[in-house]
Amino acid sequence: MSSWAWIGIALICLFTLVVIHDVLQRKRPILHNFPLVGHLRYLLIEIGPELRQYLVAHNREEAPFNRLEREWINASAERGNNTFGFGTDDQIYNIGYPVIKHSVFPIKDPEHDDPAHAIASPKIMGVKNARAMPYHPPSIINISAMSFGSLGKNAISSLNIGAKQAGCYHNTGEGGISPYHRKGADICYQLGTGYFGSRDKNGNFSMERMKDLIAEVPQVRMIEIKLSQGAKPGKGGILPGAKVTKEIAAIRGIPVGKDCMSPNFHSAFSDVDSLIDFVESVASETGRPVGIKSAIGQMDFWHQLVARMAARGCGPDFIAIDGGEGGTGAAPLTFADHVALPYKVGFSRVYQAFLEQGMVEDLTFIGSGKLGFPDRCIVAFAMGADLINVAREAMLSIGCIQAQKCHTGHCPAGVATQNMWLQKGLDPKVGADRFQGYIEAFRKEVDMVTRACGHHHPAQFTGSDIELSTGVNSFSELTKVMGYSKPPYKAIDTI
Repeated sequence: MSSWAWIGIALICLFTLVVIHDVLQRKRPILHNFPLVGHLRYLLIEIGPELRQYLVAHNREEAPFNRLEREWINASAERGNNTFGFGTDDQIYNIGYPVIKHSVFPIKDPEHDDPAHAIASPKIMGVKNARAMPYHPPSIINISAMSFGSLGKNAISSLNIGAKQAGCYHNTGEGGISPYHRKGADICYQLGTGYFGSRDKNGNFSMERMKDLIAEVPQVRMIEIKLSQGAKPGKGGILPGAKVTKEIAAIRGIPVGKDCMSPNFHSAFSDVDSLIDFVESVASETGRPVGIKSAIGQMDFWHQLVARMAARGCGPDFIAIDGGEGGTGAAPLTFADHVALPYKVGFSRVYQAFLEQGMVEDLTFIGSGKLGFPDRCIVAFAMGADLINVAREAMLSIGCIQAQKCHTGHCPAGVATQNMWLQKGLDPKVGADRFQGYIEAFRKEVDMVTRACGHHHPAQFTGSDIELSTGVNSFSELTKVMGYSKPPYKAIDTI
């Protein structure tokens, strides 16, 4: 017989075996009732996101980031044409749609474009509390918390090198400081409930371990205590065992190949006063500004924190607010969808609590949660943010395609995976250059809009510069919607 005949016989035998298996198995009724052809259903489910992304979805339909948003990030990262033609196709009368009000007399754009123009933070961290090493972030846009483990070594290297090139800081995430975080950028060292990098053999916080780590990594300029995050607020970090390599286990101090489930509470403190004590202890021992990061739910804690900080005259140097729409890694569906307030609501409630006590100028406020675009950044500044952190947008800039496989370890772009083969597709030098291009284009557009509105610094935006659609043919100033107006901008000198 010919080779084609043998191939045909082999296929018939294979299909027959599949049919027999499908009829005998009891886990999936579709396969039992429709043997062989039932597999098409599961194949279509598996590749459904790709089919929608490439063939079905229109420009603004996909989530969490639509096609136009991804194209803007990609074009910016490649230093290409990130402009769009033929006007907006957005629904400008939709409830919540923001409009930035320009000035009739804008400030003149600089004659010579400087892509490295970073736009420094309007505040210096740690001055109010007299920290030994206050920090003035040189960029208003920085990298949010993403751990080595959640992301691969090439992704972390890309972001850290790119952050150095773009002049911004890099938040380590709760997974500790890996060798790939030490490529030269300023570091925000995040302490989660697992205290990775600063824990004893029993998993409790160790000040001595932290001091040794800080001495080893002088790039650490600030320390962030994570109370919760937008992806899974009220629950500890989740790193599937498939991602826990020997290297990651050594950095974190955990077993190889086993799920790393951080506790949902801190063992180092248990109430507002002990939290403030912990902040002051860490700041005193390390000299660095220390702050807290949290998604926003119940407000009792925040009112107590404001009251105790006012009474004691000490506490966090910065507050990072994460919106419930944030999140890069693995999370239970209910936590991702329904726990924690969205950014605008959560930030405004916390900021207003500090505003009412006259304390907002003593703190640096950092926003995160889908803020990685110029319009959202400007709205955040108008609400009172001094800095913004970006995570998924940073991932997109270095090659992420929004495959939404982050929790599986099978990221096709080599970003959110520990698979060595997949990681080889991401060159850290190329990724770093792309991230730098994205950040510089982002800051440039923020600067252009700032000047168009008659301001010199984004921190000068107030709620009166923004209007939101609040009904049929109705727009209201952000100040009215949020119920407060931030204090006037005060220029500072660098340290």
